[in-house]
Amino acid sequence: MNDKHERHERQSMKQIGQPVDRQDGRLKVTGGARFSAEFSLPHMAYGVPVQSTIANGKILSFDLNAAHKAAGVLTILTYQNCPALVPPAKGVNGPGENQLPLAGDKIHYNGQYIALVVAETYEQARHAANLVQVTYAAEKPVLDMEAQRETAERPGKGSGRDDTQSLRGMPDSAYSDAAKKIEAKYETPYEHHHPIEPHATVAVWDGDKLTAYDATQGVDTPQRVLASAFGIPVDNVRIVCHFTGGGFGSKGSVWGNTLLAAIAAREVKRPVKIAVLRQHMASAAGHRGATSQILQLGTDSGGHLSALRHDTLTNNNELNDFFEHAGVTSQMLYPTPNFEMIHRVAKVNVSTPIYMRAPGEAPGNFALESAMDEMAHVLNMDPIAFRLLNYADVDPQKGKPWSSKNLRECYARGMKMIGWENRKMEPRSLQSGRYYIGYGMATATYPAHRSASGARVRLYADGRAIGSAAGNDIGTGAYTVFRQVTADTLGYPIERVLFELGDTNFPQAPVAGGSQLTASVAPAAMEAAEMALRAVAELAIADPKSPLSGRNIDEIAFANGRAFLRSEPSRGEALEAVVKRTGKPFIEVCCRAETMNTARDSQGLKQSQRPPCLPVAPKSEEDSDMDKYSFHSFGAQFCRLRVDEELGVVRLLNWAVVMDVGKILNPKTARNQIMGGIGFGIGMALSEETPYDPNTGRPVARNLADYHIACNADVPDIQVKFLDIPDPHINRLGVRGLGEIGITGVPAAIANGIFNATGKRYRDLPISPDKMV
Repeated sequence: MNDKHERHERQSMKQIGQPVDRQDGRLKVTGGARFSAEFSLPHMAYGVPVQSTIANGKILSFDLNAAHKAAGVLTILTYQNCPALVPPAKGVNGPGENQLPLAGDKIHYNGQYIALVVAETYEQARHAANLVQVTYAAEKPVLDMEAQRETAERPGKGSGRDDTQSLRGMPDSAYSDAAKKIEAKYETPYEHHHPIEPHATVAVWDGDKLTAYDATQGVDTPQRVLASAFGIPVDNVRIVCHFTGGGFGSKGSVWGNTLLAAIAAREVKRPVKIAVLRQHMASAAGHRGATSQILQLGTDSGGHLSALRHDTLTNNNELNDFFEHAGVTSQMLYPTPNFEMIHRVAKVNVSTPIYMRAPGEAPGNFALESAMDEMAHVLNMDPIAFRLLNYADVDPQKGKPWSSKNLRECYARGMKMIGWENRKMEPRSLQSGRYYIGYGMATATYPAHRSASGARVRLYADGRAIGSAAGNDIGTGAYTVFRQVTADTLGYPIERVLFELGDTNFPQAPVAGGSQLTASVAPAAMEAAEMALRAVAELAIADPKSPLSGRNIDEIAFANGRAFLRSEPSRGEALEAVVKRTGKPFIEVCCRAETMNTARDSQGLKQSQRPPCLPVAPKSEEDSDMDKYSFHSFGAQFCRLRVDEELGVVRLLNWAVVMDVGKILNPKTARNQIMGGIGFGIGMALSEETPYDPNTGRPVARNLADYHIACNADVPDIQVKFLDIPDPHINRLGVRGLGEIGITGVPAAIANGIFNATGKRYRDLPISPDKMV
């Protein structure tokens, strides 16, 4: 460990690991937090999109006469008069669809944006949008995914991930020769994100410079997409999003509202706001694709897995290459010498699928962990004992050791928390009155990612400190944990530190998706704070008025907001005193990772000139570790439930979860994240689905009255425990993300609990009352 690290190891760390209240909590409960749709600019106009009413075909003509005559209408944009934009450049990640809005007459799905009405008020725009008449040449939509199983494409890559087709050993012969075997099909439906805050954008031009207040999970994403679409330098686009009311993946991409608001603002030469309707969220802002997964598991007579095949059929459309890579968990969770993973992707005329919380892993884990439970039953073996027998000490697919894995302890603690000793091996063995009682469990896992990130720290003459990065807090507590890291590194009380997010004027940071933001920005915030301390020390050394004047930088240590001599702690001064003598309100340091700049240059966009930041290459040992180890988080989900067979109602009684997700920066916000993921998984298991009309291809569940998310009454008492063991290889803090692992394992644990209660196996989500009665 070098001297700089030694200084901070000796410094008392009072905030990291503590349940600090949210920095943004008071603003949110008092209405002071301004979301994107709440920005109101002078002379602002309003846009309302018009959606297609067919799922496949072409537009023949528009009749806009009545709409143009309506009060307050400023313009109506269609493919016939919409200014041409630059199609997404290869390597520019972020557009939800690879066709820009209003780019042609072809209709790919019901609900596609085909026009935009801009008017003086929102009410006028919405009224005029209802007056737009469209004549189509309709074709029969392709909606049946299962009919394409044998002809569907088998792509080699999936959404920037690893290969989605893989083979090791000889699974055919191994499965045929297996002493015990099962084969089953598991199905998951279309699901939609439905965050509390729908998508919204306010766009305004100042000459050739664009500012957009956009509901997003990462301000850099719309900045890149808009700069590329309009053919302007990245510097000319500023994105602001201080608060995001949930996203779950949908706001990690750029949808039509963002681009159309910018187009319209340039056309009418005034700010334009587009706030999409709840109904639009079901048709024009992404969703989770459906899956039909066939699993084959084979074991030897002792229960060791000898063969596993995971064959996934899923879907997308002509506008996007994304699909649910459901088999990726199966290739790494259990060691199987003979394994095959297949992904088939059918093209259908439904809206464009995109990332949704734990994309691929959530539906894939449901299938795998249900199959593991079924296999354990065939073997007459406890489900946990079966998993422990097939425990992977190294990544079976990559052949690499784990960066950190403590899953055995998760199983052991979870068993005690839920009372697993009360579970009966034989289904239908526990009753309470007319209810059947069951216990279920499943393994949770999600990859641990990190990306290059920058951060800035300002030390003020009045004793305050403000850190900043361009990442977004999507309700996860990012503001708070970055504040904690910055405060601890500086040695400041938490009350004197704030952290800012959500503005492309801040140093670049990755999207809040893929459970990577904390693992990326927290080390950068620590680095910037350390640079700020060094900058203060150098000022003090050069200042004759400082008690540290003329000393060597290596002689100086820091703690409790002071710089002092390591050998004589009483000789030193407060950091703000050094800043005050400069005559400036603050001093500022900014670090950025070189790899982030390289990534931007590779996209063919002009380099961003944000406030000067010193280039800081990522730690060489961390970069080396990324090649040496396999990075995943792990956990164990347990539930106790009751089933009313007469009514087909499942009631969850208790939930226990133990997570191995690296160092916990804030147990309060971390627990909140896991509880939210479990609620998400409960909805996935028991109620959530978006049916499509088989004739029109229109989503039938288009609002929160029809789309049944889990509410408070559906969620039981949840016990959350963290092992809190730092991952020594992912970053300096040992912290991994945990936004998505919370949903994994939940649907399978519920399905397995229902089987234990009733002896009936349900493989088609959601497990709704109509399927159980």
